[in-house]
Amino acid sequence: MKILIVDDHPIVRAGLRRLLSIEPGAEIGEAANAKDALASYAQDRPDLVIMDLNLPGTGGLEAIRRLLLEDESARILVFSVHGDSIYAARAFEAGALGYVTKNAPPDQISLAIVRVAAGQNFIEPEIAQELALLSVQTPRGSSSRHRFKELTGRDLEILRLLGEGYSLVQIADAIGLSYKTVANNCSAMKNKLGLARTADLVRVAVEHQVSSRSNID
Repeated sequence: MKILIVDDHPIVRAGLRRLLSIEPGAEIGEAANAKDALASYAQDRPDLVIMDLNLPGTGGLEAIRRLLLEDESARILVFSVHGDSIYAARAFEAGALGYVTKNAPPDQISLAIVRVAAGQNFIEPEIAQELALLSVQTPRGSSSRHRFKELTGRDLEILRLLGEGYSLVQIADAIGLSYKTVANNCSAMKNKLGLARTADLVRVAVEHQVSSRSNID
């Protein structure tokens, strides 16, 4: 089985290699960013792609979309530091078959790999429970909709990138600001929208499909 690991941290790639070494006949390729992942996929056509969301440059969600444009049958397992269910929801919307966090026990990660490689869905149980609860609750950002007009263009761009799965460090790099400035913007947005956590900003961005030119009534 051919497997492509896409993660910008060498230690994560090395750890996955060790975990995958027990798979008989596994051929493992690596990529540190979306551009290299797309090139490697086009050349080798792996049976499974294990994808991080926080990639430099083009983020993991966009990389998933582009891989599926290349091959609609691509089998993609997201392997992410994000344990919030909204990131899993975005990954599945983009076309991933599975989602597991980097804090999951090795046997759960192995199970995710086996299932997604077989074309089945997999989601970490705790996150699956959160998604089930989220699907039956009133969207948490709904009461904040009328406050969107208080957001600046920079706020909306940061909010859009949060919804795409970018970390604050990646957002700072992407829009040419310091980490502190981006963090301060997030704090200001939480105050404007009446939210408590950065995860709530992510939910709002996803629920309202925020773009940098959003004008939400």
